[in-house]
Amino acid sequence: MQVIGAGFGRTGTLSLKRALEELGVGPAYHMQEAMRRPAHVRHWLEYADTGTTDWDTLFADFGSGVDYPVSCVWDTLAEHYPDAKVVLTVRDPDRWWESTNSTVHGFRTAFAPWFRRAVPPADRFVVMVERLVWQGLFDGRFGDRAHAIAVFNRHNDHVRATCPPERLLEFDVSQGWAPLCAFLDVPVPDRPFPHLNDTASTRRAVTAVRWGTQRILPLVGVGVGALIGRRLLR
Repeated sequence: MQVIGAGFGRTGTLSLKRALEELGVGPAYHMQEAMRRPAHVRHWLEYADTGTTDWDTLFADFGSGVDYPVSCVWDTLAEHYPDAKVVLTVRDPDRWWESTNSTVHGFRTAFAPWFRRAVPPADRFVVMVERLVWQGLFDGRFGDRAHAIAVFNRHNDHVRATCPPERLLEFDVSQGWAPLCAFLDVPVPDRPFPHLNDTASTRRAVTAVRWGTQRILPLVGVGVGALIGRRLLR
């Protein structure tokens, strides 16, 4: 693990993932990777239960990690990988809350109950995110805007206060390649910095999952829904 992302989701983490991969610091772990790998979800649930897991096995195929749930344990990972650098992605707190509330927070209820029963990997994924993020970080109170923003600000202040300055880059993805490349001591690519996973596209993805599992798939049966879910989550 060469780079650890300490920033919360919806601070440009998917853009950072792609940027790190283009700079050769990849593959970069992201919540999407956990969604695709049921065995990884078991690692994260083990961490939720015990406070530890086999990090080297979990990240064996990855050169960096960003987004939830990595940012939930950034300090543990920074200690475990003492040579890794830390990137704190930042964003205006109010815009961060609005984006999160209108997108990934809605994913909590995107999978219909029947789908979660039919597809255990989907259920475990939802439970993992609930335990580590919505209950773990936000105490079940993300919907309380003031509380969630206070958690966001405290987290960022904690990273700034505890991570050695020489290991830390505070980074807004709107800054583009220059600060990230200087921090990693690599050349600046001759192509635009990636900007992915905007609020509108993420909201459409969450809506598609909700409609797919709550409105459409019941019409063709639990068996077909289970097959599709397993293929999506493998």
